[in-house]
Amino acid sequence: MTKFEPRISIITLGVKNMKKARSFYEALGWKAGGPSNENVTFFQGRGIILGLYGHDTLAEDAGIETAPQPKFRGSSLAYNVASVSEVDEAFAHAIACGAKSVKQPEKVFWGGYSCYFSDPDGHLWEVAHNPFVKFSDDGHLIMGQE
Repeated sequence: MTKFEPRISIITLGVKNMKKARSFYEALGWKAGGPSNENVTFFQGRGIILGLYGHDTLAEDAGIETAPQPKFRGSSLAYNVASVSEVDEAFAHAIACGAKSVKQPEKVFWGGYSCYFSDPDGHLWEVAHNPFVKFSDDGHLIMGQE
């Protein structure tokens, strides 16, 4: 085993309103579990946990000061699907659940099809169909061989 394996265990999003954020992700289809409570929410995904934690408390835990949130934070979360129609369906579902449309589904320069939405706290999500990748039998994304 290496000293730092290439994996991510938990992604934690800082949120301003836990109840609103939790309701949004539950509407998308995530199921809260584990040690979730009014201060933190954990959702079990396929091989990863998505956490929601108070924005200011998360900054305090990391030892950094909070600042006004920029429109673009320099990161996005991605949800890949197996077809163009699944991009359209997932995007429509997210919007119906309260997401903000950032970029409508469209063909993109790299040969795929994607769109963007943001959650109630402005976290950016991409929904994409990439014809150059595959999914394992258990639904994990597999990059092409180099």
